[in-house]
Parts: sequence; structure tokens; C-alpha cells
Amino acid sequence: MSAEKIMILGVNHKTAPVEIRERLAFSGDPGTPYRELKVIPGCEEFCFLSTCNRVEVIFVTSTPEETERTIRNFLFNNSMSYGEAGKYVYLHQGEAAIQHLFRVGASLDSMIVGEPQILGQLKQAYRDATEQQATGMILNRLMHKGFSVAKRIRTETEIGSSAVSISYAAVELAKKIFGNLKNKIAMLVGAGEMAELAAQHLMTQGVAEVVVANRTFERAVNLARCFNGKPVALEELIPQLEHVDIMISSTGSPDLILHSKDVKPLMRQRRNRPLFLIDIAVPRDLDPKLNDLENVYLYGIDDLNNIVDINKAERDKEAVRAERIVTEETLKFMLWLGSMEVTPTIVAIREKADEIRKAELEKTLPNLGNLSDKERMSIEKMTSAMMNKILHNPIVYLKQNDSHRDTKVKLVMIRKLFKLDNSE
Repeated sequence: MSAEKIMILGVNHKTAPVEIRERLAFSGDPGTPYRELKVIPGCEEFCFLSTCNRVEVIFVTSTPEETERTIRNFLFNNSMSYGEAGKYVYLHQGEAAIQHLFRVGASLDSMIVGEPQILGQLKQAYRDATEQQATGMILNRLMHKGFSVAKRIRTETEIGSSAVSISYAAVELAKKIFGNLKNKIAMLVGAGEMAELAAQHLMTQGVAEVVVANRTFERAVNLARCFNGKPVALEELIPQLEHVDIMISSTGSPDLILHSKDVKPLMRQRRNRPLFLIDIAVPRDLDPKLNDLENVYLYGIDDLNNIVDINKAERDKEAVRAERIVTEETLKFMLWLGSMEVTPTIVAIREKADEIRKAELEKTLPNLGNLSDKERMSIEKMTSAMMNKILHNPIVYLKQNDSHRDTKVKLVMIRKLFKLDNSE
């Protein structure tokens, strides 16, 4: 089995803005994309992964160029040309595809490095694929290996322990104020990347509800949908503050969007329940005077940067260890694929040798007179044993763990030596 048959085509938060990723959103019946992928010629095995931050097709094919082109058109639903879509997609093949899948499962390719949700999403995608009978021997092995690599990284590193994004640091601060965030209501003001990150962290910490406020209501709806949240218009910001516990603001507004005088009367209605405000916008969204109000806790981007700087060095060190595990496990999987690649040649050698053995026996046995069945069986066993001993060293040589390129060279040589590709 050639590793080059394994491919991954997709888009994620690094390659495409949210307005492009929205075009690739698949909702409703999880079987729909599988029914469409099943009819694509050359798509032998496949798994479909769709999250807020990425859409990927992991597939096995013997016709890479033709199958990739059709899958790309499927992903974008022909909403843009093949060439234009090329600005947003990535394509990994062979060893690079295997490594990418392992990195995705281990959350090394996530918007938040170390977040745990992606592994659950990958496992659900695989369950959907098996229910639709879309996977085979290669993808079954690859996906299960991806899960075990992620588990190994979680066990052997501290990849998920330190805050290295402004959004994560904001949520960690909120936890310190409230003790824990369960049953709390959080509001995100703005629907860009910072808000997406914050929403993911908040959901991880078990908040009861996420409210999304944005100047463009459609963007608020799209982000809220990802987290089963509630979209509101930016004009509803102040009334909503009566109910929320945490507000994280990250708009692109040139002016302040919330003033101290707006919040002061709200605190009486809230019965002085603590309100945690985090301003991660540049320029600032929130009035610094808010910090003077009783039971209002305002933190700005500089406060959060201090936390991030301290933790980043630790997370980077853990990420290096995690990447090393991914590389090691990728090489192991490549070796397994290599052993799969030599199997047809080993079978062909044995079949050819057995054909020669049987042909020689058919010529020789009649000249040995009336042999009993026991004598014939003894000769059969002896010739089989001789054949196995002669083939032992070439087969062991083929099975040796080598690089993909060395395996290819060995296969060419052995097939020539035994004349397996012609009838001479």
C-alpha cells in the first residue's frame, strides 16, 4: 500500500476567513456529505470532518489528481472556481497527510493549542464514517492510530495546561474571580477570531450560555450557532448586561462602546452580583472608569499579556515534545504501510515458487513408480519445506523496516530478480 494514496483536503482558520468557512458549513443529516462523496470516482475510503474552525476530507485514492479536483468542487459546492478555491485550501498527501491528521487529533493544529474538543469531534466524524461504511482497512488503522497518538501526547506532555492566548488568559482570570464558571452566562461582543477563541474556552469551562453581540447581526448568528449560543444585536448590549456574569469585548470600534455611566444603574438591578469585564480590543472598547464601580472587575489586554508571556515558554516546550511524538508515530505508521506494500510481492513470490514446485513434481512423480499416498505426502512436505527455506531470506529482507524510498528500491529489485512482472 503506497502512502501516496492517503490524502487530506480542507480549509481551516489559518487558511480561510470565517466568511469563506461559512460557505463550507454542512448542517443537518451527517449522512448527506457521505452520500455525495460516495459517488465520486476514485474515492475508495473517506472520512468527513466539519467543525467551526475546519472542514476536511480524509480520503484514500488511486487517482489523486482527478479525485482531489472533484472533492474540492464538492467542498465549495461550485460556489467559486477551482483556481479561486486554491487560495483557501490545503492538500496533504502521503506522509504529510498522516502527520497532519495526528497533529489535528492532538490539537497541535487548533486555534487553541492543547484544547480537547477536536479529538471528540474527530472521533464523531469517524463514527459517522463507519456508520456510512465509508472506511476500510487503511483509514480504520489511520484513525485509530490518530486517537492513540493524541492520548499519548495528553499523557506524556502538559500541552493543555498553560494559557497561551489572550482569550484563554481572559477565561482563566474569570475562573479566579468566580471560582468556577459552571452556570455562568458569558457575553462576547464582536464575532472575530478573538471571540471564537474565547467562546471555545468558555464552553470548555462549562458556562451555562454564551451570548454573542455584534454590529453585523448575521455574524453574531453564525458564531452563536457554533456554540449553541444566543445572538443579539449590538444595540442590546446594555440591557443584556443585567443578566450576564462575564463580558469579553473584542470589536474593531474606534470609540468606547460601554461607559461607566451605562453600567452604574445596572449594578443596583443586578443586586451587586459581580460583573467581570475583559477588554481585549485595540483600541479599547470599555471605559477604564468601569473599574471604579463596586463589584465590577475590568481587565485590559496588558493585564492578560503578562499571564500569556509567563505561560508561553512552558507551552512551547511542551509543544516541541508533542511534535516529536507526532514525528515518531508518523514514522511507525509509514513502516506499517511499507509492510502492507511488500505483502503483494511476498504473495507473488510464494505463488510463483509453488507453481514451479508443483510443475516439477508433476514431471517427476510418475517416474518414481507406484508410490503410496504416504510417500507422495512426504515428498510434497519435503519440497514445500525446501521452498520455504530458499525463500526465507528474501522475504525477511523485504520485511525489514526501511524508509518508504528504500522499500520501493527493494521491491523493484526483488520483482526483477524473481521476474514477477513478466511471463518469461
